[in-house]
Amino acid sequence: MKKGKKYQANVKTYDKSELFDLDAAVAQVKKMATANFDETIELHARLGVDSRHADQQVRGSVVLPNGTGNEVKVLVLAKGDKLKEAEEAGADYFGEDEYIQRIQEENWFDFDVLIATPDMMGKVGRLGRVLGPKGLMPNPKSGTVTMDIGKAVKDTKAGKVEYRLDKANIIHVIVGKASFGEEQLMQNIGAMLDALKKAKPAAAKGQYFRSVSLASTMSPGVKINTARI
Repeated sequence: MKKGKKYQANVKTYDKSELFDLDAAVAQVKKMATANFDETIELHARLGVDSRHADQQVRGSVVLPNGTGNEVKVLVLAKGDKLKEAEEAGADYFGEDEYIQRIQEENWFDFDVLIATPDMMGKVGRLGRVLGPKGLMPNPKSGTVTMDIGKAVKDTKAGKVEYRLDKANIIHVIVGKASFGEEQLMQNIGAMLDALKKAKPAAAKGQYFRSVSLASTMSPGVKINTARI
């Protein structure tokens, strides 16, 4: 796929093979984020694990100190008092069978995160084929299957992000916006990297962080020196 003129111009501003310290990587990415909208900054980490094995999965969530800069729409599937808790915490949608039916029959996905109580998972599980590919299936490891609905909603609204390995053993996660200050981005990235370190499977052998890069929506990736992580 051919890249645009701005992308090609950005490539020429630095050595793509260079390994940057974190502060220098953040500065370089912000410098290249010149689109006429507030570009999203993403971290991409290739880990020394094999996602085909159950004991080498890396999945979880972390609340970024400065949020993601994105507005997140939250759907809560629960019963009784938990619906009131969801409303008070700021959930955008909350209910029971009516939303499950809407997803099934109308292919409705006007939400970014789905949080459910454990007693709803029997019904939610039937939606696995449509929720799974979109990364919307609730999971206890990411804190989206919980009885503490209020905390889960507030954390998500405050900037909680989920992370999980893809088939190539890479984590792709949002860490902020180009409009964030460098210190804000470094704090968010530091929190994300610390979470990944803590999530390292006991079965993982050898170098854990194989490669880590930072990129904005419209810019090429900048490689971070993993020896300094």
